[in-house]
Amino acid sequence: MQKIFITGSADGLGRLAASLLVEEGHEVTLHARSHQRAKDALKQIPGAKGCIVGDLSNLDETKDVARKVNELGRFDAIIHNAGVYQVSQQVLTNVNTLAPYILTCLITKPDRLVYMSSGMHRSGSANLENLAKGGRISYSDTKLHDVMLAIIVARKYPVIYSNSVDPGWVPTKMGGNNAPDNLDKGFETQAWLATSNDVKALTTGKYFHHKREANHNSQADDIALQEKFLSVCEQLTGVEFE
Repeated sequence: MQKIFITGSADGLGRLAASLLVEEGHEVTLHARSHQRAKDALKQIPGAKGCIVGDLSNLDETKDVARKVNELGRFDAIIHNAGVYQVSQQVLTNVNTLAPYILTCLITKPDRLVYMSSGMHRSGSANLENLAKGGRISYSDTKLHDVMLAIIVARKYPVIYSNSVDPGWVPTKMGGNNAPDNLDKGFETQAWLATSNDVKALTTGKYFHHKREANHNSQADDIALQEKFLSVCEQLTGVEFE
């Protein structure tokens, strides 16, 4: 049995992954942005250990989520699943880029970290000047940041299995009803990376699509860009990567 925390698990792929992991016998703590969503999530996944509440679009609340997680003791795996798409620039940046950074920095390091990205990250740019100045960054840019963060952790903490995932264009609230990809494969990969002893899952610094390693945007591998990304995130959040 693994002890797992999943951000954004009141709905969509996060909830589906949480349900699967609970069914497999793991101790899963959920996350929701409001108390009502937390209440609803616990009704839908009655086997969950509990649900931490905090709006990741607010940096102070994100820091408080990290505090609440640490109060529950060390986790074996953390899945950074929360993500937004058609929202304001600040919400997009805070949820998709800065929240995973803050939580990675402040939560006691687990054995495994999984970051949800997107195939759209391949058309993104690190765009760090705009990130630093509060200028425009795209959804694709934020998903590149998530791949970059997974690789940074893998480089700096080689004992941690840290990977990113493209769930595919799947029929969720974000993806839309007509999305063509396989919904089950969309959430199974993150659960697999968080818990499996399959040799293919026991790797780090990789980008996965449907349980297979896939090619990613090479900007994520640029160490100079990685270090600048960390510097910009520290500047914006007041949280240092250690």
